[in-house]
Amino acid sequence: MSIPRPRPRTLLITAAVTASATLSLIPLASAHTAPAALKPTVVLVHGAFADASSWNGVVERLQRDGYPVVAPANPLRGLAEDSTYVASVLAGVKGPVILVGHSYGGAVISQAAAGDPQVKALVYVAALVPDKGEKLSTLSNKFPGTNELAPALRPVPFSNSDGTGGSDLYVDPARFRAVFAADLPASRTVVMGAEQRPVAAAAFASSATAAAWRTIPSWALVARQDEALGAPLERFEARRAHAHTVEINSSHVALISHPDTVTHLIEDAAEATAP
Repeated sequence: MSIPRPRPRTLLITAAVTASATLSLIPLASAHTAPAALKPTVVLVHGAFADASSWNGVVERLQRDGYPVVAPANPLRGLAEDSTYVASVLAGVKGPVILVGHSYGGAVISQAAAGDPQVKALVYVAALVPDKGEKLSTLSNKFPGTNELAPALRPVPFSNSDGTGGSDLYVDPARFRAVFAADLPASRTVVMGAEQRPVAAAAFASSATAAAWRTIPSWALVARQDEALGAPLERFEARRAHAHTVEINSSHVALISHPDTVTHLIEDAAEATAP
């Protein structure tokens, strides 16, 4: 008597049952491995006398390491206006944010991030870090004789379409390299001085209305050869904010002259505040 061969459908059912039994023996953690956590978006805010291209070296390194990056144009019209604009940029970013500010951009991010639960860390690069109610001009002059920015500034009047006006501040091109970027080649700083974006004088007359560093973890880079703000001010601000701090031998534009160090600091902040 011959044994009937299983039909193809029977073979398929048998194989499915066998596979199911085999999978049931695999540990649950291996069968359902969680996907890798997405990296936070890094938002880079430039300071006065500069534009977003000053972050080029840092952007390239962050992107190479898999971080989404946004580097908006800081309007440089005043602390209230600029922080409101940056806050609107943050509102358009999905997921966690590491918010970075250079120079005057530090004051902007301190106000823009206030009350924003998406911002997981603040990173200050040779930056102004005001407290609530503190005027930027007062903070900038807290350690007299430790910086050369004020004597190098040139006010230039401007007019608005409604008939009002004000003054823009530029760094004297003849002093730009010494004050702003002494560790960059002169051939480059000549171009930077010609292309600088001015900041409205009203910005330094502004008082901060919030200090996000009081509730958000912060990191800070102190530039020891900074002639624009001065290392003593940057150390004071970092201590006051209880920031994780690194010091390097750099001019005010550490983001250009030391992009590797700045990138590492940002990534340290991202990793330390990851879920």
